[in-house]
Amino acid sequence: MSHAGTAATLEARLAPFAPLVLEIRDDSAAHAGHAGAAGGGGHFSLTIVSEQFRGLPQLARHRAILDRVGDLIPHPVHALAIHALAPGEASP
Repeated sequence: MSHAGTAATLEARLAPFAPLVLEIRDDSAAHAGHAGAAGGGGHFSLTIVSEQFRGLPQLARHRAILDRVGDLIPHPVHALAIHALAPGEASP
């Protein structure tokens, strides 16, 4: 699967969160030469803002996301940086 295809898969898998903001950035080029990148796994950063995260601690937010996309790790996703926010929270 191409990195663009992987980003599209991540987007589709995260749609049930009804995100107000969903940004998926392919950071793979910054990791060229890294063992995971050499195997074709992509490095992605994810920012998602959803009302469903309101009142949940970060760990619960990350678990909910990984429940939907965890089977993509370690391939085609080698690394996934997650920023999960409720509306009105500042991005880290």
